Amino acid sequence: MRIIDAHLHFGKEPYFDDIARAAQHENTEAHLRKEYARLGIEGGVVMGNRPMAETDVMYPGMLAYCVGVSRETMPAGGWDEALPLLEQHLKRKDCVGIKLYPGYNQYWIYDDEFAPMYRIAAQYGKLVAVHTGLTASEDAYLKYSHPSVMDEAATKFRDVQFVMCHFGEPWYTDAAAVLEKNPNVVADLSGILEGKIADFPAFYRKQKYYIEQLKGWISYLDSYDRFMFGTDWPLANLTDYITFTKDIIPEKHWDAVFYENAVRIYQLNV
Repeated sequence: MRIIDAHLHFGKEPYFDDIARAAQHENTEAHLRKEYARLGIEGGVVMGNRPMAETDVMYPGMLAYCVGVSRETMPAGGWDEALPLLEQHLKRKDCVGIKLYPGYNQYWIYDDEFAPMYRIAAQYGKLVAVHTGLTASEDAYLKYSHPSVMDEAATKFRDVQFVMCHFGEPWYTDAAAVLEKNPNVVADLSGILEGKIADFPAFYRKQKYYIEQLKGWISYLDSYDRFMFGTDWPLANLTDYITFTKDIIPEKHWDAVFYENAVRIYQLNV
């Protein structure tokens, strides 16, 4: 089975080192390449968190990326400086979209200030991925990352393809409603696991309600062409994530969810 990891992070921050060890991995390019090769993962999409001014950023050849728009990546000159930089990124073949972090940065993604950014994304046919659901920081505000905010953005900017990262976990009911209503929204299934799962049967027993909700709403939508496998590397163990995704997705849809959807949605050159 061919696999694309449609949502990962790639950097040398100490935080990434710590969570990689918790997942029984190493936060290095060599280790990532080794694990990808072992598991049949042919490539991935990095959710960028580097300064926007780094228009010559180089990721390993098997990785494409989304350029991050956040408080940390925004240039000092604000949008006047940011928009030309975004355009430089989006002109690159390995830049497949834009990544927003609204919960962490406390903004509404449907605000008019983002309209020029959305116009550039649509112009280059690149998508906009949005962090939705729980956040890793207690300083973030969940109201900005609730999946319902994507409804207004997707309605207001119909010519933009949106990715609801993490399928809005744990608000699966709301996330499913947004996908059902808005044809220009798809989702990835990253960020649901964390660390290493020592005992899957025990994990499933403990999280039975949570997992049944997730599986139930995916089944309700019955739109397996709109979901993508993703790991949120280095947050979770890669082997675990493949096992978990196989358990929540019917086998007849594995090729689509694990590979074909990401290639089509992110327009990957594989």
